[in-house]
Amino acid sequence: MFTAETQIRVRYAETDQMNVVYYGNYAQYFEVGRAESIRQLGFTYKDMEAMGVLMPVVEMHCRYLRTAHYDDLLTIKTTLKELPTDHKIEFHVEVFNENKKLLTVGRVVLFFVTAKGMQKTTMPVQLYDKLKPFFVGS
Repeated sequence: MFTAETQIRVRYAETDQMNVVYYGNYAQYFEVGRAESIRQLGFTYKDMEAMGVLMPVVEMHCRYLRTAHYDDLLTIKTTLKELPTDHKIEFHVEVFNENKKLLTVGRVVLFFVTAKGMQKTTMPVQLYDKLKPFFVGS
């Protein structure tokens, strides 16, 4: 299993009239978690795109447990529970506040597709090789 954490501070523009993070902003928080988790492996979305592979989101689920507010420092915990072996990758996300209270849980499914033709493909071998050690013995 691979897990990474990154932090983001809630900006004023991300809140609604109730001083609560607007629910739609969690999709962006989840994206930050995914991008930064891959970056922590020494790989980036930009690297993948240069290889001719894109990752569109095909499914997203989110469950809101508690609210986040302006200026809160959030920790986004992103987990890959399984090493992808085909065209699909599934990220599990948990968002915590500074008091380590779980605010939101989610799951995002993306496909690996070719930039030319948008055909399903597999994860680039370079990324696979960076993730594989986290799944040895599982």
